[in-house]
Amino acid sequence: MTAVNLRTAYGEALVRLGRKDWRVMALEADLGKSTQSVMFQAEFPDRYFQMGIAEQDMTSTAAGMALAGMIPFVHTFAIFATGRAYDQLRNSICVPNLNVRICGSSAGLSDFGDGKTHQSIEDVALMRAIPHMSVVCPADSIECEKMMECLLDWEGPVYIRINRNDLPFVTPPDEPYHIGKVTQLRDGRHVAIFAAGVMVSIALEAAKTLEAEGISARVVNVSTIKPLDRDAIVRYAAGVEAIVTAEEHSLIGGLGSAVMEALRSVAHAPVEFVGVPDTFGVSAEGYDGLMARYGLTPATVVKTAKALLKRT
Repeated sequence: MTAVNLRTAYGEALVRLGRKDWRVMALEADLGKSTQSVMFQAEFPDRYFQMGIAEQDMTSTAAGMALAGMIPFVHTFAIFATGRAYDQLRNSICVPNLNVRICGSSAGLSDFGDGKTHQSIEDVALMRAIPHMSVVCPADSIECEKMMECLLDWEGPVYIRINRNDLPFVTPPDEPYHIGKVTQLRDGRHVAIFAAGVMVSIALEAAKTLEAEGISARVVNVSTIKPLDRDAIVRYAAGVEAIVTAEEHSLIGGLGSAVMEALRSVAHAPVEFVGVPDTFGVSAEGYDGLMARYGLTPATVVKTAKALLKRT
């Protein structure tokens, strides 16, 4: 599979939206080269607003633009987009349910070099707890582009979680997409693996290893964490002997929690989470090493699935 950087795909998709609709605006918090919002600046300088390192002001300004009928996209690292501007997101954007799009770039552990201050492992938990906020997490650049196409007409605020690094293609190019869709990428009868973001490709790798050991694994991409398609989660969780969730996020409040909330009123197989334990990140020389440190690997998914199956 060929890897393509999500930030590049996002920037190109934002430009395409700008060509389609004059209401699309871009606001940046001094990280345009990292978030790739500079692509929009190059083509639409009159619709691009460099706000400096002032995330709260940027978010409040976006709220005003939305009230005036614009569709503003705000950009910064995920940790700052969700944490530093939380009050403005909650009260100025989500309470009035405005059409603001929040790009949380360099999400999860993908900003491996800058350490715990820049690694957002709690952002999904923060965002999905706010009423009206939608939370999406593309698995690759193909899905990122499909998500962006939906953001012109979607009602209410959306948080889109963008990984900093190259991710392999896993999304079928011709597969129809809509926000809220849960996509089965591989069927299996023994274990169901629900994954999001970078962990989708890792789950697919794990499924191949499990297959070689006689274990059939179903892999499901849950790229919309909120609103979660509960019926789809229940359907894909049915008929297996074990369920694993995999996410580049804290074990608390993310995809695993969302899946368990969906399954809480139905009988289901034993469930275990693969994710970041209740700790902060660290600086690392490379992304793969950091993922290995926290067990976000195919081997961990395999081990978790086998442990559950042994327990049943």
